[in-house]
Amino acid sequence: MSSIHQLIQRVGDAYAHRPEIARTFARCLPNSLDTAMQPHPDGTFVITGDIPAMWLRDAAAQVWPYLPLCAGDPALRELVAGVIRVQARQLLTDPYANAFNATPSGAGHTGDEPERNPLVWERKFELDSLCYPIRLAYGYWQHTDDTVPMHGEFHRTLRVVIDVMRVEQRHEELSAYRFWRPGDVPATDNMPGGRGNPVRPCGLIWSAFRPSDDACERNYHVPGNMMAAVELGHAAELLRVLGDDTLADEADALAHEVRAAIEAHAVIEHPEYGRMYAYETDGLGHHVLMDDANVPSLLAAPYLGYVPANDPTYANTRRFVLSAANPYFATGRCAHGVGSPHTPAGYVWPIGLAMAGLTTPTAADRLAAVDMLVSTTAGTDLMHESFHPDDPAQFTRPWFGWANGLYAELVLATLETVE
Repeated sequence: MSSIHQLIQRVGDAYAHRPEIARTFARCLPNSLDTAMQPHPDGTFVITGDIPAMWLRDAAAQVWPYLPLCAGDPALRELVAGVIRVQARQLLTDPYANAFNATPSGAGHTGDEPERNPLVWERKFELDSLCYPIRLAYGYWQHTDDTVPMHGEFHRTLRVVIDVMRVEQRHEELSAYRFWRPGDVPATDNMPGGRGNPVRPCGLIWSAFRPSDDACERNYHVPGNMMAAVELGHAAELLRVLGDDTLADEADALAHEVRAAIEAHAVIEHPEYGRMYAYETDGLGHHVLMDDANVPSLLAAPYLGYVPANDPTYANTRRFVLSAANPYFATGRCAHGVGSPHTPAGYVWPIGLAMAGLTTPTAADRLAAVDMLVSTTAGTDLMHESFHPDDPAQFTRPWFGWANGLYAELVLATLETVE
C-alpha cells in the first residue's frame, strides 16, 4: 500500500546514516499486513504469526502502527475497520476467550475443559482481551473520525464487556468461569481447582491469566486493571458519540471504581524503591512484585494512558522493573531488559525492550532501545518473541507480528529526534 511505502521511505531517509535501523523497519512495519492480515467478506482476520489463530490482544497491537495512515489510505482503513468488526463478533461469541479460529473448525486446545465453542482456539480469560478491542476502535476513531465500525455488533459488545467486568469484580460469588487443561502441561496453564486462588472483592476485576497466557498467581492482575480503567473511559466516549449516554455513564462509573481500587489495593511501600505498584494482588493483603514483558505490564502504564511517565509512583515502579529486583529482568553481553516466565529463564523480550523505549522520557534512551533491538535480530531484521541476552541467535518464535509492530512504533517515536 502506498502509505506504507511512503512511511518506509521517510524512515529510510531519516536513518540514511543507520541503514540497519531503516532496513529492519522496512521489514517489521509491513510484516503483519503482508503475512498475517487475512481479508474476508465480513472483516479482517489476523493471525499472530507462527500460530494460525487470532488473539484479541495481539491482533489489535499488530495493526496499531497502521492507524495514523488510515485517514489517507482507504484500503488500509477498510482492513483495520474489518479487524474491529471481527473482534466484536469474537467477543459476542465468547467474551471469556482469548484466541479464535477463522472458521468454526474446532482447532486449538481441544482437550480444555469445559468444551469450547468451535470458533474458539483457547478460552483463557485475560482481562486485557476485553480491553484491546476497545483500544483499537477508539484509536481508529481518533485517527479517522469514522464511527461506522462501532455501530451494531461493536456497540452490543460494549454492553457485554461491561457486564463481564462487573461479574468478575465479584468472581467467587457471581462468575461461572472455570478453566482446566488436563494432562502433563506446565503449571502456568492451569489455576488451582480450575477457579484460581481466593480473592476478596475490592473493586478490582478478576483475571484468570496474564497477557503472557500464564496463570495469575494472585488473580487481580494490576496492569490489566490499569488498562481496563483507561479503556472503560474510552468506551464511554465512544458510547456518547453513538448516542448511548446510559451505558456511557456505566462505563465511566466502573472506570472510576477500578482506578480507585488500584490506588487503594495495588500500591505497596518497597524498602528500596519506595511507593510502587504491585503486579498482582488478591484484595487480601498479598502482592506479587514483578513485571512481565507482555503488555499490559507495569512498565507500559504510561503507554496505555494510565499515568504520565513522570508520575512518582510509576517512576519508582519503573526503577524496580528495570532492575535485578524484578525476577524477570535479565542482563547479558548483548542486551538487558524484561523477560517472562513464559519463555526460558534469563531470556529478554523485544516487546519489553520496545516498551522501555516507548515509555522513557528521554530521546537518547529511545534511540538506545532502537539500537539494542536492531543489534539482536540474529541477522533476520525481524523481532522475535525472546532471545538469550548473551547470544541473540538463541531465540523463540521467528515470526511474531506483535513485536514487529512495536519495533516499528518505537522507530516512529524517534523520528522527530533524527529528522
